[in-house]
Amino acid sequence: MSQALKEIHGTSQATSEQAVTDWLKVSRLMLTSRALDDIEEKQLVPEKLVFNQFSARGHDFAQILLGSLLTHPHDAATGYYRSRPFVMSLGISLDDVVAAPLAKEGGYSDGRDIGVVCNYPNRKKNGAILFPMCGGVGAQYTPISGWAQSILYHREQLNDRSYAGAIAVSMGGDSSMSTSGFWSALNISTTNNLPHLFYIEDNGYGISVPQEVQTPGGDQVANLRAYNNLKIIDGDGTDPVNTPILIKQAVDYVRSGQGTCLLRLKVPRLCGHTFQDTQTYKTTDFIASEQARDPLPKLKAHLLSMKLISADEWQALEADSYQEVLNSVNKAKQRKEPDADKLTKFVYSEPEARQLRGGLAADQHVFPSQSHQVHPEGPRLNMLTAIRKTLDYELETNPKVVVFGEDVGPKGGVHGATLGLHSKFGHHRVFDTSLSEEGIIGRSVGMALSGLMPVPEIQFRKYAEPAAEQLTDTGIMRWRTNNQFAAPMVVRIPGGFARRGDPWHSMSDEVEWAHKVGWQLAMPSNAEDAVGLLRFALRDNNPTIFFEHRALLDGAWSRRPYPGDDYVIPFGQANTIMSGSALSVVCWGAMVERCEAAATSLGMSIEVIDLRTIQPWDKNTVLASVEKTGRCLIVHEDNKTAGFGAEIAAILADELFFSLDAPIKRLTMPDIPNPHNISLLERAVPSEQSIAQAMKHLIEV
Repeated sequence: MSQALKEIHGTSQATSEQAVTDWLKVSRLMLTSRALDDIEEKQLVPEKLVFNQFSARGHDFAQILLGSLLTHPHDAATGYYRSRPFVMSLGISLDDVVAAPLAKEGGYSDGRDIGVVCNYPNRKKNGAILFPMCGGVGAQYTPISGWAQSILYHREQLNDRSYAGAIAVSMGGDSSMSTSGFWSALNISTTNNLPHLFYIEDNGYGISVPQEVQTPGGDQVANLRAYNNLKIIDGDGTDPVNTPILIKQAVDYVRSGQGTCLLRLKVPRLCGHTFQDTQTYKTTDFIASEQARDPLPKLKAHLLSMKLISADEWQALEADSYQEVLNSVNKAKQRKEPDADKLTKFVYSEPEARQLRGGLAADQHVFPSQSHQVHPEGPRLNMLTAIRKTLDYELETNPKVVVFGEDVGPKGGVHGATLGLHSKFGHHRVFDTSLSEEGIIGRSVGMALSGLMPVPEIQFRKYAEPAAEQLTDTGIMRWRTNNQFAAPMVVRIPGGFARRGDPWHSMSDEVEWAHKVGWQLAMPSNAEDAVGLLRFALRDNNPTIFFEHRALLDGAWSRRPYPGDDYVIPFGQANTIMSGSALSVVCWGAMVERCEAAATSLGMSIEVIDLRTIQPWDKNTVLASVEKTGRCLIVHEDNKTAGFGAEIAAILADELFFSLDAPIKRLTMPDIPNPHNISLLERAVPSEQSIAQAMKHLIEV
């Protein structure tokens, strides 16, 4: 290798906007990436050792240039399935990059996720971290907007000057600009003038669909020219002279604090969407034109013309890179298979093993004292006031708590739960968002990964549907990264019937969250429990859905004295509100009041259990009760088919079959949405009378 190449940190063009490029690093990474693609396609895929192969040929040059500029310890980036060269440029181990597609032990998922969906926590903290990638197109955008917002928050609200100059980078293909995630992130970042660099690799296709199908005129960037607070830099991503200049301009613009930038570079996709894609949807001439734009020969020619390397030295570097990949492949093949006994580890946090990135636990945050004992203060409060008082205290004592959502700012929320918090804590800590549930939850992910405790509100249960992808990805993050990343947050969601019902504002459907891997679910029935459960969630190391039932927010029965600023209720601890020996009744949420009233009216020694949390749920208390009574009635508002009551019934049948003196019964809503007419609603939702009738029948059967 020539001394000139070893030491080169020169420029590619005599201009006032010269880009300083480490050509040795760029060349080695490109050749390594190409070698890995070649070995996977010719050896590992045919041997059925790799099953998901996405080449970045053509995209690789610009990716590596961009990654080499992300040197700030608080830089962060999101990638997608074609971002492997970018990931390699951040400093991730080649051995892990090679082993991950083989689903071997170790690496960034321990065999739990496909190899191209990777992450990089950067334990040395000497440059950017890479968020856990997602398998869904467009899911990468809103989380990095959250990180961009957290950069400003850490710097300006927490007075951490080490965040000065940090940026957030999202990578995506041109077709990903059609997704709701892209548009939501664009609105978040430009509206708030965040340090967010959108890097778009435009190869003209979304798998087989050309750009003309994605946007009018086939050019999204041209259609974005009128966007305010958005700097657009556009050009060729294969030119060794000008591409480094364009990338540096974009990074410098965002790093200088001027705001959001969209960098679109046109690149060829020198392969199919995957290894199996034959690209029959492209003409022969078009494929030839793409091959002619390959940035690797252009790079080689540039270095030769600048006399930065000789032909022999290039050939030696190419051979050395190929052999390095082969060595890593051989080492990867020798790795053990992941330990199947650890398959269920890290679905939730484990005290002895904190995640490397994300949440308050990763930074070993210290909370005020807490107690499981109630210390009643003042008059009975409704649940709404109790929730507000709890949020107020946690905002006061923990500067990393941020509360946001649609209308939660000056208005105080559509239900009033955040009334007055905006004026007390300011618009950086309690703020309104754009109308995008995808953006609300995605933004929360980035904030959580930065070490904040986001408390997003979804106005009504039904409105969580557009955020389903972000919610799912958040829940499985810890497990699929083998505890390297986690995004604890508390998502407040009002739902259920109120004075009236309807299909849009009154949905309960809590069983969905019980089925979402990695999520906790709390459903308090009264103000005291709401305080204890919410405070526990705000200090916990797992993502939580906090379900606020609309009928209980100002209900007389659910009012309780405030239990104290230190009161917490650990999840998974049910409350036995009535003891008895004839029948066990299991309920939660708005059904607790009705079950208690029904049991009281009968006077038949009925035990009523309020689960309080559905995930985790207190199985032991329920089993002990049913073991004692021999009978069980499960009452819930959600639909009957596959409702959470079915899970409880299955456990009872499985573990207590010979202790049962009667069939397990469920009383629920029928399998319909909430009706609006009051008579229909009263017929649909289990009433005190229908619950009492079911209780009496089950005892006397």
